[in-house]
Amino acid sequence: MKIDTLLYARWILPIEPQGVLLENHAIAIDNGRIEAILPAGEAAQCYSADTIRHLDQHILLPGLINLHGHAAMTLMRGLADDLPLMEWLQQHIWPAEQQWVGKEFVHDGSLLACAEMLRGGTTCFNDMYFFPEETVRAVEQAGMRACVGLIMIDFPTPYAQSPDEYLSKGIALHDQLRSHSLITTAFAPHAPYTVSDDPLQRIRTYAEELDIPIHMHVHETAHEVAESQNQDGKRPLQRLDELGLLNPHLLAVHMTQINPDEIARLAEAGVHVVHCPESNLKLASGFCPVHQLQQAGINLCLGTDGAASNNDLDMFSEMHSAALLAKAVAGDASALPAEDVLRMATLNGARALGLEQEIGSLEVGKSADVIAVDLGTLETQPVYHPVSQLVYTAGREQVTDVWVAGRQLLNQRELTTIDTHTVLERVSDWQRRLAHLD
Repeated sequence: MKIDTLLYARWILPIEPQGVLLENHAIAIDNGRIEAILPAGEAAQCYSADTIRHLDQHILLPGLINLHGHAAMTLMRGLADDLPLMEWLQQHIWPAEQQWVGKEFVHDGSLLACAEMLRGGTTCFNDMYFFPEETVRAVEQAGMRACVGLIMIDFPTPYAQSPDEYLSKGIALHDQLRSHSLITTAFAPHAPYTVSDDPLQRIRTYAEELDIPIHMHVHETAHEVAESQNQDGKRPLQRLDELGLLNPHLLAVHMTQINPDEIARLAEAGVHVVHCPESNLKLASGFCPVHQLQQAGINLCLGTDGAASNNDLDMFSEMHSAALLAKAVAGDASALPAEDVLRMATLNGARALGLEQEIGSLEVGKSADVIAVDLGTLETQPVYHPVSQLVYTAGREQVTDVWVAGRQLLNQRELTTIDTHTVLERVSDWQRRLAHLD
């Protein structure tokens, strides 16, 4: 049978079924989908292909899914470091955004983010930022997959002047993308402390009608929780619960300040939790109790946050940090093993976005979102346990090839859809501008 692409590999990690690692197998790809996964010898007999790759030292796995970020903020990478969250936001990031954020800024920053993520094995990301239409334009140029946030915040910005305007622009973009093959949408209210009750209630209603997620920073810092209690006598999660937002649509990001009662309620409500370990560490925001959340049966996902607070979009580094941090916080070396953290970065993320039938695992009929990681390098030898090696040893620089819906976007470390030289020129121009903030 003639197909588009045939990938032979030393190992294939399908993620689903859980606990399976295939040796000396091949993936057959046709019309953007996985046609078959079968032993290498059988593949050679069954298929001929336009493109054949022999990846003898590599492991193939699903593309990583970055469940929380602010793509355009790559242009603010390193702009204001070593500061607590509210000082970082109020004195540095928000003033810079007020001065510089516009269509051009968001497009150029998002394209840089797409390039960085693809080179690091991320094939899909969940974004929250202003001018999401420009993020869409960058994602389409890159050819990757994204869930684009329909931003909501109470105060005026260069993007919109009122909650009504944020909402109308968001719904218009959702309608525009309704049949897009690679881009979906989620409502993205910034945080409980920046979005008031009425817009949140309207978002809840629309999310139910449109059946799309609500992506929101929640319980990120102790300060946020204390301020909420001082203001209305409630912790933010209690307020969100009373507004009807604790449900399977909610993607609650950070969640460093939660108690056992809240964990039980999150599990009961079917809320998804997005863990961003490195951003939380860098901003000293606290520790998400990942092991407890996992034991409660909550769907846990992984995100990088924006490059202004991380300072990269490296999901390999994030997996490594998540696994180590979970063990330290739980006081249990068996907490969050490598296989579980890989699931957080793939299938769990797909599930949170409602895309688990399409991406997140290598299964016949699913979209061919595949990455190849070279485990034959000096730094990753010898290989006793390939799955552990991915989390504890490999880095994003070992990602050699990336396919999204069967289309190759990274070929032996070279981007195929993004002109690196042009991106770097644009970034250099923005760096000069932002370095001279008024």
